Amino acid sequence: MTSYRQMRRRARQARRAGMQPMMFISPGDTFPDLAIAVIWRWVWSYRSALVPFAIALAEFSAAALAHPRHARYWIPVTAVTAAAVLVLACPLPVLNRRRAGRPVARVLSQAWDRCGIPRPIERAYMTAVVAVTGGWLATAIAAGPTMKPLPVAAIIATVVLGIPWWFHRRRRAKVRVERIISWWPDIADTVGLPESRIASAVVDTWGWTARVILKRGTTAPHAITRIPEIESGLGLRPGSVRVFPDSKRADRVIIRVVENDPHAEPIPWPGQWITSVTKPIDIGVSEDGRPVCVLFLRRNVLIGGIMGSGKSGILNIIIANLAGCRDVILWGIDMKGGMELQPWAQCFDRLAFTPDQARELFRDAVELLNGRAARMAAAGQRVWEPTPDDPALIIIVDEYAELPDDAHPFADSVGRRGRAVAVNMIAATQRPTQAAMGSTAVRSQMDIRICLRVREPRDADLILGQGIRVNAGWHAHTLTKPGEFLISGPEHVMPERNRAYLLADARRDDHLSQVAPLRPRPAPSRPDTPRTWPTAGEPPQIAPEPPQSVPEPPPPDDAPFRPEVRLWDALVDAGPEGVSIGELEAACGLTRRWVHYRLREHARAGRVIQVRRGYWRATRPGDSPHAGQPGSNGQ
Repeated sequence: MTSYRQMRRRARQARRAGMQPMMFISPGDTFPDLAIAVIWRWVWSYRSALVPFAIALAEFSAAALAHPRHARYWIPVTAVTAAAVLVLACPLPVLNRRRAGRPVARVLSQAWDRCGIPRPIERAYMTAVVAVTGGWLATAIAAGPTMKPLPVAAIIATVVLGIPWWFHRRRRAKVRVERIISWWPDIADTVGLPESRIASAVVDTWGWTARVILKRGTTAPHAITRIPEIESGLGLRPGSVRVFPDSKRADRVIIRVVENDPHAEPIPWPGQWITSVTKPIDIGVSEDGRPVCVLFLRRNVLIGGIMGSGKSGILNIIIANLAGCRDVILWGIDMKGGMELQPWAQCFDRLAFTPDQARELFRDAVELLNGRAARMAAAGQRVWEPTPDDPALIIIVDEYAELPDDAHPFADSVGRRGRAVAVNMIAATQRPTQAAMGSTAVRSQMDIRICLRVREPRDADLILGQGIRVNAGWHAHTLTKPGEFLISGPEHVMPERNRAYLLADARRDDHLSQVAPLRPRPAPSRPDTPRTWPTAGEPPQIAPEPPQSVPEPPPPDDAPFRPEVRLWDALVDAGPEGVSIGELEAACGLTRRWVHYRLREHARAGRVIQVRRGYWRATRPGDSPHAGQPGSNGQ
């Protein structure tokens, strides 16, 4: 054994020097020592695969020691086995259905994650192992481990239960990583990172992550440029290695190997949304399976990427979550004529589809901002806390580059001063150059940057900021799938690849039917006025507007793009049966609440009549003088 210890010591010294360990046979070594060393070396190399046999041997030894003097120990062994089986077999979906069971399900989920059995099939396998091993141990303690057929049953159970263990992907990946750690000195010399070593490695569902200590004087940008060589040295597929700088040490990097890409297929939206804008929004999944959560309150957001990269998909996920919040109102600008935001019209309090409408919307946002700032100054407050009565305002702009020039000063004002009063903006564009953004003021105020696929590496700097360099790992030009993105923000400082959830049209319509009735509906004329919030099953209560003079409808050739003109044209062109509220919404491009307010004004002036419930038209000669006023025709 002294010779074996010397061989082990020489092997460790050789490994530190960067050489492969070898076994040296000297003339004085005896055969038993060599046999023991060879067997021990083989057992150590395959220690992971021999775990089932080790458990069987340990159980046999425990039963042989306990049976002669403590045969009654089978009772507590049986009780512990039954309790463990019940805990492992407890289904989380059943517990989550009841309020009292949710804390228990949360604790069990965290415990299973730490034990390495997060998946149901893994817990089922562990349940079977605990039940079989515990049952055999209790029987062997009571009757003796050599009593037939216990030895044969132990051999059969070991082989049958060992098959899933031997073929388990995560176990095999862990063994492979351990071998890579032992081979790393040679690999590092080959890939251009000499004298580096792996300090630690963690295996997960999708691959493994290692923390590498570099040679002094070598930095993370140098390691990032060696990604193709690292993939070749490790024998991996192209594009499977990520290298990130270590935020704590400049001489360390984090190497992430993605063996099973979680982004290979579109990821459906799980259908869970927030109920308050003060909570982070889960917009996608990272490459290691973690949810990507982003806080949007008091933060401006810039979303950029080429056509077809998935900007609309990310906007849909953000809107789906914000639509479920009762402490935020949404305004939208869609410079595609309503192609992206029109399906969400029930959740928006204002929508703008033309340059004039966009300018007016931003002008009203600045007036709202000024009003809130005055209220806060009078109350001695510094931060606006959104509540159902005083909600936050988020303006979502699709195709920001198409905004008219005269709207940019108002957008700049919102970007600079809106944070404290909870008036913020989410802007999506293909390439946020200075010409597209109007000025650098808005782009510099974007706290969160979401970069989808771009054509050239320099385009990533336009979206993520000039401080974000390609040599730091922000390779947005290598993204290939729709919805894949990099995100830079206060909680996201690493260039990790993520993929946004996919929200199908059918799922969107079902979501709208749940959240639209509970949305806040402030009047467009006074957007900062506290509102009465409806509860589920109750019709919304409309706050009365102050009396004001109703102007005559403008002629059709005066500002033909104004929604008031389009609404009046639809009422005039309506037939004897009238036109529905939904058709009026589509005609003017605004919300149902805005249409109701305008219809009420026209009805009070005697210009429109309600033919039947939900259908209106302009008055004509011969109509009753009181037709269309509130209270007539069933109102």
